[in-house]
Amino acid sequence: MIYTLGKAVWLLAQPGNLLVLVIAVGALLLFTRWRGLGRILVALAALLGLAIAFLPVGDWLLRPLEERFPPLSALPPKVDGIIMLGGAVNTEITESRRQPTVNDHAERFIAFADLARRYPTAKLVFSGGGPELENGNFREADAARLVLQWMGMDTSRVMFERESRNTYENVVDSKALAHPMAGETWLLITSAFHMPRAVGLFRTQGWPVIPDPVDYQTVAGETTADFGMDFQENLNKVSLGLKEWIGLFANHWLGRSQSLLPSP
Repeated sequence: MIYTLGKAVWLLAQPGNLLVLVIAVGALLLFTRWRGLGRILVALAALLGLAIAFLPVGDWLLRPLEERFPPLSALPPKVDGIIMLGGAVNTEITESRRQPTVNDHAERFIAFADLARRYPTAKLVFSGGGPELENGNFREADAARLVLQWMGMDTSRVMFERESRNTYENVVDSKALAHPMAGETWLLITSAFHMPRAVGLFRTQGWPVIPDPVDYQTVAGETTADFGMDFQENLNKVSLGLKEWIGLFANHWLGRSQSLLPSP
């Protein structure tokens, strides 16, 4: 129920969808007796669109998240396990084309393969399921297996968790699969903007992990606003940032994360 509700809320709250919806409703109202409200909605959508196009709103949302957990300055001498969260592969295209297809977050795969090489005895876990595709029981973990094989990695070392549908289920289902023991050292690989939300969920489940953030979307150390006009790129950043902040508030409200914005 919570998963379905979350998907429905995000479908409406996603900035691109919300802008189109507001414009459409406003335009329709222009032809009714509520044309005044229609003008307000169209004007509001135009202002929001201009703000996204010209202002670094996405950077303002993402930067606090990406700077929350710094990159690893030195790797631990001993690592018992490495876990990579899904979200870096296009499952549907991989299944239909029979060829591994990654997305903008493919750095997660690169980091996972690199750490697996550095720690040949560490347990390896990939976590990502999602709903079954129409043509069969093909999950994100199955697509990830093809990507890792394409990279020349020995996937027999990897435990593939293929039932989870979101980050909370990533943590719960992976813990049941990997059985991490007290005192073990585990590295967590996910995008830097996603790391605070993920770490909060891991901590609440009693699974301490060392964050290894990758896939940065903002430039390090910038404090001044970068004004310009790139609506599509800025819209993508706004969507990423807004989704993470909504997830942080939701997980904290549901008691899945003890901290609203987890820190190192």
